[in-house]
Amino acid sequence: MERSRTTTTHKTLKRRVRARMDKTGERYTAARRNVTTAAAAPSPTGTAKAAASAPPPVSDESVRKATGRGWDEWFAILDDAGAVGWKHPDIARWVVAEHGISGWWAQSVTVGFERARGLRAEHERPSGFSLSATKTVNVPVERLFEAFADSKQRNGWLGHAARVRSSTAPRTINLDWGDGSRVAARFAAQSPAKSQVALQQDPLPDASAVEELRAFWRPRLADLKKRLEGGPTSV
Repeated sequence: MERSRTTTTHKTLKRRVRARMDKTGERYTAARRNVTTAAAAPSPTGTAKAAASAPPPVSDESVRKATGRGWDEWFAILDDAGAVGWKHPDIARWVVAEHGISGWWAQSVTVGFERARGLRAEHERPSGFSLSATKTVNVPVERLFEAFADSKQRNGWLGHAARVRSSTAPRTINLDWGDGSRVAARFAAQSPAKSQVALQQDPLPDASAVEELRAFWRPRLADLKKRLEGGPTSV
């Protein structure tokens, strides 16, 4: 497996170098030096780009099912297009225009490519870092939504004075967290008696903040599940 990954990385680098040679007329050595230097250069905000690649936001199976291509194929396509030097919105728009996938999946492909090329750290988005979490609960989606929307219920399991900014029952709730970040909660019915909530909290200042909030949300969501399903709750 490690040998296969290394071979793929070398092939991708060669494609990027050849694409630059075609574009600039440089010799192979100069083009390779410039490609590798660009990947390690400081970002426009002055922070160093990631030295190593981070995992894509979704699995290879998921991206292939939704777009018809796996991650290695998308990386090769974007390398050949010279996307390593493009801004995030330009990559996403190009993917939509040239390959006809939805805007949401174009964003996911763009983020996966940026992570793989060291242009974006894990959990990092254009506006800052972001936390994502999900929890599936064996109750109707209306009941799960109510546990977030009703302030008394929410305070019982969440233990944080978040304020509801907007909501659309039983699909979405947006919370002001009180520190400048917001939580977007999206609810989906998986069956009449089973539902899932997907959370995204941003913008966050760095990866450490993501991990701190991940440690906060994990037991809270577990407690919510126990409360709604009738099991013992945490103290």
